[in-house]
Amino acid sequence: MTQHLAQLFVRDLDRLATELENYTSEEQIWKVAPGTSNSAGVLAKHLIGNLNHFVGAILGNTGYVRNREEEFTNAPKPVTSLLRDITDLKDLLTQTLAQLDEQQLAADYPLEVFGAPIKTDFFLIHLQGHLNYHLGQINYHRRLLATDK
Repeated sequence: MTQHLAQLFVRDLDRLATELENYTSEEQIWKVAPGTSNSAGVLAKHLIGNLNHFVGAILGNTGYVRNREEEFTNAPKPVTSLLRDITDLKDLLTQTLAQLDEQQLAADYPLEVFGAPIKTDFFLIHLQGHLNYHLGQINYHRRLLATDK
């Protein structure tokens, strides 16, 4: 199962990188489009922080310290830096997931994230869905701004 999850995470992080590269300007990545709450840059920072925390720090013991509040600031970060963070995250996810065995997947996730214990495999599937949800928002945001001339 971890191999399949790693493939899905890598596939969708590649898609995230492609979305960011397909913006016509870096300024658009940080623009909050009409009818939306966040820029694509904010959503990308959030996804990077979320996965580094819940997979890297909690399951992989990387020592990553999340600053969720900063993730939701619209302070621009160079797209090259975001792309580097995505590449690093793909490596981290692949390595961390490869180290998990079936017993760890079937065990409770080390944190109560929904107010009650949940299984690690369930939470990893949730994180994959969370990535896809925001990836869809970023795709919509990019296409919305491309027509906003």
